[in-house]
Amino acid sequence: MFRFIRLLVTDFTDLLFPSLCLGCNRALGSNENVLCTHCRINLPETGQHRSPYSESLLNKFGGKVPIQFVASFVYFSKSGIVQKLIHQVKYKGKKEAAKEMAAWYGYQLKQESELINDIDVLIGVPLHKSRLQQRGYNQADWIAEGLSEALDIPMRTDVLIRKQFKESQTQKSRMDRWQNVKTVFAVPNPDEVIGKNIVIVDDVLTTGSTIEACAIELLQAGCKSVGVLTLAAAH
Repeated sequence: MFRFIRLLVTDFTDLLFPSLCLGCNRALGSNENVLCTHCRINLPETGQHRSPYSESLLNKFGGKVPIQFVASFVYFSKSGIVQKLIHQVKYKGKKEAAKEMAAWYGYQLKQESELINDIDVLIGVPLHKSRLQQRGYNQADWIAEGLSEALDIPMRTDVLIRKQFKESQTQKSRMDRWQNVKTVFAVPNPDEVIGKNIVIVDDVLTTGSTIEACAIELLQAGCKSVGVLTLAAAH
């Protein structure tokens, strides 16, 4: 009886305040979450986690830092659906959407890829505490959590810290981005990473400067290898 009443209340609430697709803004169906079926099917997935693995993103780090692998779920393009999704995740409080999409990707990785076979821990690119307080959450941690649950690989939020606050990277060139972040990150307790295979997780991979700075700190602290997984990557 109580279950029946709860279902009625849920249906009535959904009728008055339907959940909307973050892609096209249409009401979601009962079996849809974050995106409607049409938008979900038409996501520009990269397929980079499938063999033979693409090295197009890995080449961003060539000669700079030894990254084991780089893979992204979808391609990011200006004015596209992925840009809209990332904007909702970062600035509109849709952190649960980040976790859900990461879980979609995680299930694909688990079924179709060997990239994650030896991974020990997932680490979201950290925010400075002042930015975290301002935003209320770190979207990279929510992405890492979605991947963690799907892949059954632990995530940590205390292994890597951002010790300095820097302005947004969005409008900066690659060189300016690197200068902006090269001394920002730190590993407070190297014993936590020594000998471990670590994957850095973030929302969008553009120039790779932020992830490069994170990887350098982790490798200098003694981790065995660093891989990268992101929700999106710029073409």
